[in-house]
Amino acid sequence: MSILGRVLLPLLALLACQGDVVTSWTHTLRTNMLKESIRLLHQLQQTEVSCNEMNVTNIFADYKPGDTMEILCKAATVARQGRSCHRSLEGIYDNLLGLLRGNRMEHKAPCPVAAGSTTSLKNFLKELHQVLQKQYKNQK
Repeated sequence: MSILGRVLLPLLALLACQGDVVTSWTHTLRTNMLKESIRLLHQLQQTEVSCNEMNVTNIFADYKPGDTMEILCKAATVARQGRSCHRSLEGIYDNLLGLLRGNRMEHKAPCPVAAGSTTSLKNFLKELHQVLQKQYKNQK
């Protein structure tokens, strides 16, 4: 069987399934993206590089726990801007976009981030790590 057939058959089967199966699959995918992002952020926090002190917009300054999807959208913007510093930020950026797409957000990621107070990239990564861990715990 060709590679196209191997990909299309499971996709068609998923599309034909009841909503609960697709929902379960989506939940698993979302959980995996969260776990991978948490792992990458943990790894980044252990790495000392010169750009850890780079200033980025402090999107967490007025963060309210109910605004998780909006903060993840803004975090995607900041991660996108810092990709040249840390290669792992590319993976975090992609995962954040995936989480937002899976949530059918009204936000088109990456979201605009207003200039305002700044924080170090190191602090941004730490706070994003905490938000994602909380999101992961709330999923269970």
